[in-house]
Amino acid sequence: MKYVLVTGGVVSGLGKGVTASSIGVLLKACGLRVTSIKIDPYLNTDAGTMSPFEHGEVFVLDDGGESVINKERKGDYLGKTVQVVPHITDEIQSWIERVAHTPVDGQEGPPDVCVIELGGTIGDIESMPFIEALGQFSYRVGRSSQKCCMLETALSLLEKFTQYFFSTGSGNFCLIHVSLVPVLNVVGEQKTKPTQHSVRGLRGLGLTADILACRSTMPLDENVKAKLSQFCHVPGENIVTLYDVPNIWHIPLLLRDQKAHEAILKVLNLNGVAKEPVLDEWTRRAQLCSMLQQPVRIAMVGKYTGLSDSYLSVLKALLHASVACHHKLLIDWVPASDLEESTKEENPESYKVAWNMLKGADGVLVPGGFGDRGVEGKILAAKYARENNVPYLGICLGMQLAVVEFARSVLGVQDANSEEFDSETKKTPNPFVVFMPEGSKTHMGATMRLGSRRTYFQVKDCKSAKLYGNADFVDERHRHRYEVNPDMIAQLESFGMSFTGKDESGQRMEIIELPDHPFFVGAQFHPEFKSRPGNPSPLFVGLIAAATGQLGAFLDNPNIVHNMLQRDSPKCNDHLSTRSQPCKSKKDQVNVISKQPVFVSGVHKSTHKEPVLGNGALNDIHPGYANGSMNGIHKKHGNGSVNGIYLEHANGLANVVDLPHANGSINGNYPEYSHGSLNGNCKDHDNGLSNGVHIEHINVTLNSIYSNGNGFH
Repeated sequence: MKYVLVTGGVVSGLGKGVTASSIGVLLKACGLRVTSIKIDPYLNTDAGTMSPFEHGEVFVLDDGGESVINKERKGDYLGKTVQVVPHITDEIQSWIERVAHTPVDGQEGPPDVCVIELGGTIGDIESMPFIEALGQFSYRVGRSSQKCCMLETALSLLEKFTQYFFSTGSGNFCLIHVSLVPVLNVVGEQKTKPTQHSVRGLRGLGLTADILACRSTMPLDENVKAKLSQFCHVPGENIVTLYDVPNIWHIPLLLRDQKAHEAILKVLNLNGVAKEPVLDEWTRRAQLCSMLQQPVRIAMVGKYTGLSDSYLSVLKALLHASVACHHKLLIDWVPASDLEESTKEENPESYKVAWNMLKGADGVLVPGGFGDRGVEGKILAAKYARENNVPYLGICLGMQLAVVEFARSVLGVQDANSEEFDSETKKTPNPFVVFMPEGSKTHMGATMRLGSRRTYFQVKDCKSAKLYGNADFVDERHRHRYEVNPDMIAQLESFGMSFTGKDESGQRMEIIELPDHPFFVGAQFHPEFKSRPGNPSPLFVGLIAAATGQLGAFLDNPNIVHNMLQRDSPKCNDHLSTRSQPCKSKKDQVNVISKQPVFVSGVHKSTHKEPVLGNGALNDIHPGYANGSMNGIHKKHGNGSVNGIYLEHANGLANVVDLPHANGSINGNYPEYSHGSLNGNCKDHDNGLSNGVHIEHINVTLNSIYSNGNGFH
């Protein structure tokens, strides 16, 4: 087993999680089996009892498990003083090793590599036990096979001595340190001192960085890399820059282009095992995400809208679905309490803003949550979506409150509510949502229904079953204490609510739908936790498809998500074309004409068969050399309008006249095959744009991605 540890220094929020997951993507693209562990250095044994404002989102895994040191309670340490070292550190190491060896891809045997993200910042006192444990762990797993080799081989004593004391280890552990290289506006110079101090602090705690991942607004200058290499004792080829990009899906491509995988594989002695990374599909998806223009607006009606990290997985699931539907995601954060009548009296302006955002949305999403704050506002949002045929997705509490709203408005049970909001003095007379019988009302921690549970579809032709590919059942992750009251199901169904998904007992409601509504779905589980960039959650796809007028096509063709992710994405046919720039086909075309239906402004239409020199309409796809953008007339080798996509060997910039094979920017005239930047003189095959990665025939300008080019700002 090989381990990659990702730590962070200088400040929090640098992107350790993005870096760790991007490394996982890169290593998987090299043909390795990868698993991951996230360590949060706090003492809470159940993160589910923490406020999202304090912790951010609580992510649920399939096993729903929690890690607690319980050996002392069982008497394993009787007669001994329980100490941080060695008892806690040994338990941390044991836990890491046990989890790392558990396969997560459905195959037999342990994974090849485990990527470990250590939360917090180096130097934080709360992370010290984990730092110490990982320091011991790196030595133990890094030296174990070497010691075995010393005992079993017939090397001479001198060879053994040399191998033990001068070898870099057995290559089982690689530490990647994410740090900040800021640029001070006053001097405009990249400063290395924060990273130097961070690496020095890391070494003082017993860990040595093998690779530096430096966060910066721009790529590191070569002299800055040399300085970091000298003072941080890291080879120059092991220093990579994670500079700002249009979307985080470009990060694995940045790492690949800077050969970070080669550095990792070298440290882990995996060069002979792994292959060159294949990221063609990932590249196309990243490009597609950056090129989307047609918006879809979703109102997120929640309790913790002041901190977007509280709903991080929900946001990512919406993004995955929006890209699959070829629309640009726009989120309107609607504080649930601002929709309530009390806000209308106390703060009329906030009330007006909240309702304007709700009414201006293409779809409404009410995520999970706990507590009674904002509950009435969420109920009002569900009512608005139901009565006005606005696509609605309710998750966990969002589903439960949709049931409560339906009971109040349709059944006429005005005092319908959830037992969750009972007080000691006031009980709900008509509880349509009740406490689960197996739960505990006295202990809040470790008492929820957690982890993956199976949901069986009760209605074969319902929207949710079709979105899941007409499956008989689905396994999704749960995190709740309350459920829809099974005693009220008959009443709800008699008025038109359909419970299309139930658990194995048939008594626990998992999915609700309103058959006569364009899309009104609630799920007791959390579908966002299993959404992935290339495999978006079906229910989120349903919401976005309904919000953009495409739901019918998705329901008729369960494979359309995969097909749409491939549409508009050039195939890569050679190793040079797999870089983070758009791939180059034989005619340098950006668009690849798909046999799948094309969606124009949310209307399902068939693929265009216009001539080569055609005109482009919003979000349309044209064959040959034509690109479609709003108000743009496109010709062969021509350039259309601002924010458009430009084709073979030509750039269209304001006030610039460009020749064949030339790139034009402000004040610059450039010869054949050259790249131009502001006031810059560029030569054959040179790179001339700030923050851009260029190859022959690449055109790059601010905030746009062009054929065979990649422009980052």
